[in-house]
Amino acid sequence: MSETSNRQVIDRYVRASVERDLDAQDQLRHADYVSEYPQSGERIRGPQNARAILDNYPGGVPPAANVLVKGSEDQWVATPVGTLLRVIGTGDVYTALFTVVYPGDARPWHMMGIFELRDGKVAKETIVFGAPFDAPAWRAQWVERI
Repeated sequence: MSETSNRQVIDRYVRASVERDLDAQDQLRHADYVSEYPQSGERIRGPQNARAILDNYPGGVPPAANVLVKGSEDQWVATPVGTLLRVIGTGDVYTALFTVVYPGDARPWHMMGIFELRDGKVAKETIVFGAPFDAPAWRAQWVERI
C-alpha cells in the first residue's frame, strides 16, 4: 500500500471541512491534535473536543450542498456558505485560504488556516478569521480594488 502524501491529506481535510464531513475530519486528525483561534484566545485540545464543538454548534453546522471542484493542483471549491480559495505549502506545513459566511450574517469573512502535520495526520491548525471592512480613502491612489 502506498503512503499518502501530506498534500493529499490536506486536500482531503479541507475538502471534508467544506463538505461538512465530520467523520473524515476526525479520521485525519492526529491523536495529539490542537487547534488555536488567536483572535478569541482559545485552544482546543484533542480531536474529541474539536468534534464536540461542531456537534454543538448553535443551530447546527450548516449542511453542504453540491461541491464544485475546478482548477489544477490548487483546488477551488464553492459551497453556499464557504469557498476554499487556495491551498499552498510543502513538507509538514500548509496554508488554506477561505471565504466563509456565518449563518445569520450575509457578509463574507476571510479565514486562513495554517495546518501542521505529523505522522500523516493534522496535528495542529491555527485558524484566523477576518471580518470585511471598507478600504480607507487615503490610500486609494496606490492600490487596485479587488
